[in-house]
Amino acid sequence: MADTFHVQVLKPDGLVLEAEAVDAVIPGVLGYFGVRKGHAPLLTMLGVGEVTIKGPAGEQHVAVIADGFCEVGPERVVVLAETAERSDEVDVARAERAKARAEEIIRNPTASAEELEKAHGALERAETRIKVAQAGREARRH
Repeated sequence: MADTFHVQVLKPDGLVLEAEAVDAVIPGVLGYFGVRKGHAPLLTMLGVGEVTIKGPAGEQHVAVIADGFCEVGPERVVVLAETAERSDEVDVARAERAKARAEEIIRNPTASAEELEKAHGALERAETRIKVAQAGREARRH
């Protein structure tokens, strides 16, 4: 396809995803940003969220990522994430347990500011993992 670009999602222990895309939406540290072929070069920090691509097969909730960097060029995007999972790899039960632990800490009136900050981050990661897993299951049904 002439209007596609190459997308790679990597984590420290290897490749998570490699695909051709028409559009990609990636979670940056300051919010989500979109990429299309011919995008101006960009290097940015990543936040927590889902990488969504639109390609020949339509829109797909591809992966959940947390932290790292993203390099965008006119013909390719490389996501270098500290953690990354494809939607079909997410352990939903584990994510639900992490969510429950984080919510318990947040409800604790004696939790320190540091504990609350960590718990809010863990809650965001857990909720994103659950959302991406559910979207992936839904997409595979259709």
